[in-house]
Amino acid sequence: MTARLRALAPLMLLLAGACTQVFDATTLGMPVAMAAPPGSLPPGKAFSVKAHTVHGLFGLITLSQANLRKGLATQLAGGEQVSNLKIKTKSRWFDVVVSAITLGLIVPRTVIYEGVIIGR
Repeated sequence: MTARLRALAPLMLLLAGACTQVFDATTLGMPVAMAAPPGSLPPGKAFSVKAHTVHGLFGLITLSQANLRKGLATQLAGGEQVSNLKIKTKSRWFDVVVSAITLGLIVPRTVIYEGVIIGR
């Protein structure tokens, strides 16, 4: 029984990292704040951008990633910054259908970037 548990532990750790993506705001080349101070909403123009990411083999391999820089490039002009950036990942009904039809070999996900653009 313990040999089975030892063999199962690495598999569980591998599956725990499936369908993950790291978003690094320091590589964007513009000021980005993930949250405003409590009790204050920054003045500016709100935005919402959708992007897609695709994973393979039950989410173990990343085939294409949502690009945060490309998603925000359409929203920003020179000298602006992003505040209250929220990143949501979800599966739309179409994503679930594709995952079911391919039996988990292709797993698409929808990534939604929301925030406020503040001019300098």
